[in-house]
Amino acid sequence: MSTAAHPSPPSKRVFAPSYSDLLFIAMIVWLFMLGEDAWSRLLVDGDTGWHIRVGEYILDGQGIPRTDMFSLTKFGEPWFAWEWGADVIYGWLHRTWGLKGIVVLSGAQIALFAVALARFMVWRGANTMVAVGITLLASGAASMHYLARPHLFTLVLLPFAIWVLERDRVRPDGRVWWLIPAVAVWTNLHGGFLAFLSCIGLLVAGEALERRWTGVRRYGLLLAGCGAATLINPYGYGLHLHVASYLQSDWIKDAVEEFQSPRFRSENLLQYEALLLLGLMAAASCAWNRRWAHAFWILFWAHQSLASVRHVTIYVTLAAPLVAVELTTLWRRFANGAPKASLRAIFDSLTDDMASNFRWTSVWPVAFVAALLMVDFGHKWPQDFPALRFPVKMIGENAKRIGGQRVLTTDEWADYLLYRFYPNQRVYFDGRSDFYGPVVGKEYVRLTGGGHDWNTILDKHDFRTALLPLDSAITTLLKTHPRWRVVADDGKSLIFERIAPAPNSASAALMLSSPSTESPKGDLAKRAASIPPPAVSSGERE
Repeated sequence: MSTAAHPSPPSKRVFAPSYSDLLFIAMIVWLFMLGEDAWSRLLVDGDTGWHIRVGEYILDGQGIPRTDMFSLTKFGEPWFAWEWGADVIYGWLHRTWGLKGIVVLSGAQIALFAVALARFMVWRGANTMVAVGITLLASGAASMHYLARPHLFTLVLLPFAIWVLERDRVRPDGRVWWLIPAVAVWTNLHGGFLAFLSCIGLLVAGEALERRWTGVRRYGLLLAGCGAATLINPYGYGLHLHVASYLQSDWIKDAVEEFQSPRFRSENLLQYEALLLLGLMAAASCAWNRRWAHAFWILFWAHQSLASVRHVTIYVTLAAPLVAVELTTLWRRFANGAPKASLRAIFDSLTDDMASNFRWTSVWPVAFVAALLMVDFGHKWPQDFPALRFPVKMIGENAKRIGGQRVLTTDEWADYLLYRFYPNQRVYFDGRSDFYGPVVGKEYVRLTGGGHDWNTILDKHDFRTALLPLDSAITTLLKTHPRWRVVADDGKSLIFERIAPAPNSASAALMLSSPSTESPKGDLAKRAASIPPPAVSSGERE
């Protein structure tokens, strides 16, 4: 019997789990509670470390940063901590529950993203089974960005915001205007608010093409209101100028992996590829039926996701519900007219009954997340960043050699050093590529890639210590450099210390005048050149 025919009293529904609740809990269990150290996978991006420290800095009453607080190269220069709201949340969670609090929040955001997609699809009329299947496909495609970083706030907010827009198109009321203050909050959590503004703009264009002038005026006004709300941030319109410069930077596009096109090799990108093909077919159907806004959403973000892998999550958020509706239309054509006793008719009836129980009113998701925070469950919760990604043990054993020193290291490991040693640590280059810009960024790539002026850059910044992976080009060069020596080796990373020449020493003078201190020549240069220069591993803004 359908629950829609005899709805339960509200007091009972609060404690009766729904399919939405089950999907939420199942996503967390499946993604993070079945594999060993699965929660730690959310911490493989070191940027989380400096986000935590910024949040704690603000919580300590020192205000929202406006100048750099982390670098050796640009300390004190203007900096936009434009995800400061997310940083405060991370800082508070870290002080309350440690890294466990960070990963539990992130896991809950990812599960909520999946539930929001499934609920949205069902609301749009998608078959429940189709909705769940496409949700899992979309979740798999988006999993490349399942990291404990501020972009997860956009991952949650975008499907809800699009749902509010779609609901208003069907039944206009005052709720759509709540998107304006929501965008003001969103602006201070993550830069993904720009994606939503572009979706409103595409909606206005679609309404105009469909000659729905009331919609053009209504959503044009909404776009203006949301745009004005984005000015409510610590940096005013300066934030918009900074973001525009960041997104248009050719260096960022060439150097940062997240800004480059997807490589269809991993499982999650193959899932994205499948959803991309289905989305393009759905866009053709939308255009044929003159649903231009939907077609624009799919085509625009398909293009953006092919140009930059960081946009895959936005594409799947917009395309998945439309794909589910189109597949449901095909299913109904197949099931229409089937005998009541046939499997087709029984399956169709079952999914209709399930749709009525996709609701939000149960307390079970909140209770489940609270239990994760309060109870151990025999899980190995992360006490530190994952050792497979960061030289955690090496740094712990050599804290006095590294902490507070002028350390040459990779951008991701620099993020981790800030987590471990701030405020006593400054770094050469970290994951804030928007802050460092092309001058320092290109210098960093040349140095770590063993470029022609690597030795000049070493001297310029007066590095005293180096913490480097074994496969880095600069590691190969430093191994044979007479002024550097290996002081620690764990088989995956090395720590070098610079040897200070003794005053008035003939051997020191000979060492300093040795050709080996110049740019690499001969076999050494060939070995360095055989190791490709690194891409900047993290662009941060998601």
